[in-house]
Amino acid sequence: MSVTNFIPTIWSARLNEGFKKSLVYGNCVNTDYEGEIAGQGSSVKINSIGEVTIGNYDKTTGIGNPEELTSAQKVLVIDQAKYFNFQVDDIDKAQANVDLLEGGIIEASYGLANVADQYIASFYTEVKAGNTIGDDTTPIVPTKDNAYDYLVDLGVILDENDVPEIERFVVVPAWFYGLLVKDPRFTKDSNVLRTGYVGDIDGMAVYKSNNVPNTTGAKYKIIGGHKSAISFAGQVESVEAYRPEKQFSDAIKGLQVYGAKCIKPEGLAVLTANKA
Repeated sequence: MSVTNFIPTIWSARLNEGFKKSLVYGNCVNTDYEGEIAGQGSSVKINSIGEVTIGNYDKTTGIGNPEELTSAQKVLVIDQAKYFNFQVDDIDKAQANVDLLEGGIIEASYGLANVADQYIASFYTEVKAGNTIGDDTTPIVPTKDNAYDYLVDLGVILDENDVPEIERFVVVPAWFYGLLVKDPRFTKDSNVLRTGYVGDIDGMAVYKSNNVPNTTGAKYKIIGGHKSAISFAGQVESVEAYRPEKQFSDAIKGLQVYGAKCIKPEGLAVLTANKA
């Protein structure tokens, strides 16, 4: 898109960047298989081993024949492909003392990350049956007095599914975070408010995001879980600079491919909540 209509007499040496969301869901997944992908349409087969039977030992009868291990296989498909493609006219560059191309790359990188963040958030639908609090029919309406407790309840669900204590997370929308900071149990550490660090509840790292899935401002899907529950694999396939044939301009295009798979549904818990 040309910036011709916005050329002033004097150009500022600074680019005016738009407000940006905090991107957090990428911190809540594992990338164990990222090095094994090879472009859009490729897939990674993920094997998991079944439980090993523990028996009672009898010195008379011995231990019997060894059991054959069972395995299950899930496939992570690289089925997402996102691109950007923008240009800066030579006249615009000549009249500007800012690097518009560099600014465009920064904006494009953020845009790709934001779309991927929303994609990862959509995996709340993979939660194990029963690992939920509230639903679309009867969403929870938390208050400043019980919002903290509902997150503790999500942690209990993870406990009951033998989910490891370390690397747990929960992602809340801004309005839910606003309820938490009114609860002294959450703000008892003065550094929470002073530094902007969101904090921890019941061993879960609490993140705040405007990408929490919702239906027209209601039925927010607050996801708690363990980092091993969702595997994400992605890569920047190509970034190219070129001169468009019919314009006097520099252009840059890029392609990113990725995919994700919920490999441990029991490692997720979802709270469906409405804003009061």
